Amino acid sequence: MTSTSSTFATTGAPEPRLRVIDLRGRRLSDAELRAVVPRQSGDFVSSAEEAVAGILEDVRHRGAAALRELAARFDGVEQQRLRVPAEAIAEAVSGLDPAVRRGLEAAIERTRAFAAAQRPADSSIEVAPGAHLTNRWTPMRRSGLYVPGGLAVYPSSVVMNVVPAQAAGVESVVLCTPPQREFGGLPHPTTLAAAGLLGVDEVWAIGGAQALGAMAYGIEDGEDRLEAVDILTGPGNIYVAMAKRQLRALVGVDGEAGTTEIAVIADSSARPDFVAADLISQAEHDPNAGSLLITDSQETAEAVAEAVAEQAAVTRHRERVATALAGQQSGVILTEDLSESIRAADAYAAEHLEIHTQDPAGVAARIRNAGAIFLGPYSPVPLGDYAAGSNHVLPTGGSAAHAGGLTTATFMKPVQIVDYSAEALAEVGEAVVALSHAEDLPAHGAAITVRGAAAKERP
Repeated sequence: MTSTSSTFATTGAPEPRLRVIDLRGRRLSDAELRAVVPRQSGDFVSSAEEAVAGILEDVRHRGAAALRELAARFDGVEQQRLRVPAEAIAEAVSGLDPAVRRGLEAAIERTRAFAAAQRPADSSIEVAPGAHLTNRWTPMRRSGLYVPGGLAVYPSSVVMNVVPAQAAGVESVVLCTPPQREFGGLPHPTTLAAAGLLGVDEVWAIGGAQALGAMAYGIEDGEDRLEAVDILTGPGNIYVAMAKRQLRALVGVDGEAGTTEIAVIADSSARPDFVAADLISQAEHDPNAGSLLITDSQETAEAVAEAVAEQAAVTRHRERVATALAGQQSGVILTEDLSESIRAADAYAAEHLEIHTQDPAGVAARIRNAGAIFLGPYSPVPLGDYAAGSNHVLPTGGSAAHAGGLTTATFMKPVQIVDYSAEALAEVGEAVVALSHAEDLPAHGAAITVRGAAAKERP
């Protein structure tokens, strides 16, 4: 195959066809690789950014009235009270399917264990006699957590957001999630039940970018008050990601976890049916989801394409899957060798990266950019989506090149504590004065010398 881009023909169902980007024989720079890997349309991102700006401005100025109008427009719901009553959360817990409850409890247990291990420790050092420095980690006071609704139900995202916040020691947690017409304007009961299992009693039926605006600005709705938060976290679509981008000057945010994506590095040892199932599992989320196969084996690529066609034809959300897999954000990258596959994966900087090779741990050690890495045939992304114990709120759209996923440390901040004795200050004082004059800030130096003078006056 000599073309730069084409599609693999498949037997059976004609859709989806996986677009192929053939990099064999082409030595591209890192910048060139970043330019050719599949991405969502920039036009789509631009239009989303403009729409979100209008939504946030409306919420900031009109508060609850704007939220009700947006719920009617986007969710088809006429809302009375925006805050979910405590009894609705309790009823959701009591009515939860026992098997689902066991699944959520297993996920909570494993996620709590990993979240506790992630909690950063305070550290102290004496840099000179009498000169003590401490790095103290402190939890944020109030966190706003967003859980999407849309095309699916995400009680797992309640776990992924709430557990690390609790592990960090956050005092106050508020959860926003979209209202559902079929449940009388309340969020999905399984989402409410997950909140109840975790002891979250402040839940608001607000979805989309407007939910993030409400948590960032704070709103009043009759006797109910949503107090502004210190940090916003949680997954969502491109509109949620854009809201975080626009609100980050006002509040802290986690990474821009937009529409989901998966990349799979595979060699000739990979099982095509496993790889195909995993590509489809993420395409199931959203028509704009990205599914990318990176391989140095054309035989593997063709076999995966055949398996994708077979499995996609019978999956429940086949239209959504077909749209996602055929989109410009998905496809196959053919490489010269494994080293080039690794370079392509780093250029893509996947939210989820699976490695199906003869030595997955060795390949993972060479990866720089990924939100989460899944090793071998028995660590598929859906395991991480639910009950591996890792967190599924991860950076998308290439932001894994500079950002990580949600952890306990996301809800904490380091405070630096400086404790010098008079003798320790005197030892370094001359250096401070010299530097202050070099920067033409003599009052800085004076703050040192006045102490030196006072020390000499002491009996």
